[in-house]
Amino acid sequence: MIRAVRVLPPLLLAAALLAGCGTEKADSGASGSPADPAELAAKAKALGMDPELVYVTEAPGFTLAQQSVGVQGDDGFSASYADKTGAVIHLYTDHLRYAGQHKYEVTEKDCVVWLEGEGGVSDAVLGKAVRAIHRPTAGELDTLLPTPDPAFTDDQPVQRGDLPSNGDGAPDNSVPTPGL
Repeated sequence: MIRAVRVLPPLLLAAALLAGCGTEKADSGASGSPADPAELAAKAKALGMDPELVYVTEAPGFTLAQQSVGVQGDDGFSASYADKTGAVIHLYTDHLRYAGQHKYEVTEKDCVVWLEGEGGVSDAVLGKAVRAIHRPTAGELDTLLPTPDPAFTDDQPVQRGDLPSNGDGAPDNSVPTPGL
């Protein structure tokens, strides 16, 4: 059962009930075909995220800050949307253990999606963003998550290139002494 925090105004509550976690579809009005579940899973898992916790939103005048996309908690998801005035909407998802702590949140099964605003984000804008929470479309996924580089896997360490081939493997950070 989907549940929204009690401080959510009644009109937002009705819209929030349309969004959920996992494979459920949210009627957000997002245009475009749904993201390929296998592609979403590959991209999310490469970044340490649970693919079932990847969500996006929309709000008038706000655009995704791509550098903000990352992991929330152990395997949740986070992203921020900014406008030209410096106002920011933060979107977070995680497993239900964090439910009940946020003003704008939507929950279902073992997942919670919540929004927080800063820099003068109005309740009306946050309300629109709550109603627009949805699973990413194919086009949004390309912007949201990078394609994993097959050269980097969990079983192959990153090659730094600055480590010596002999000794204990620590970088040589010594500074030459003048006059010697």
